[in-house]
Amino acid sequence: MAETANPPHGGEGETRRDFLYLTAGFMSAVGAGIAVWPFLDSMNPSADVLALAEVEVDISPIAEGQAVTVMWQGKPIFIRHRTKGEIEAAEAADADAADMIDPETDEARVEKPEWLVMVGVCTHLGCVPKGQRAGDPRGEYGGWLCPCHGSHYDTSGRIRKGPAPKNLPVPPYVFLDDTTIKIG
Repeated sequence: MAETANPPHGGEGETRRDFLYLTAGFMSAVGAGIAVWPFLDSMNPSADVLALAEVEVDISPIAEGQAVTVMWQGKPIFIRHRTKGEIEAAEAADADAADMIDPETDEARVEKPEWLVMVGVCTHLGCVPKGQRAGDPRGEYGGWLCPCHGSHYDTSGRIRKGPAPKNLPVPPYVFLDDTTIKIG
């Protein structure tokens, strides 16, 4: 039997084939990454939303009984300087918290009793409830009323009557000092 001293193609066939497979696989992975990147990048928040990631609000000009609406992350934020009567009504309703649709005490919803800060979007279908302006209907509990389907919120933003399943949410906020709130 005659043995050949050199295998065909110099014995490099498997090495070249392995290199071509690895290179093709790598290029395919890079191509898939390039194709998928715009889709993944589109899920990031837009620049205008990032700019509103935190909002500082000067509350010094808000008189007792007055409310303002500011925008945070594209959502209206209701800030109300509550009167003594509104605070007393909210605290008195705490006794009925077990009978509420979404039980929560007033104390759990506020940092300071005179200031109520919450997202002004009805938890039923995303409407903006009435009650921020003087003359707006406020519902049976003196807080806010969503006229679309009749959700009634009390002076603490808790759902008391209607189809809404949850209270108006409280965003993350802190008092930087006595006259400034940072939301976000």
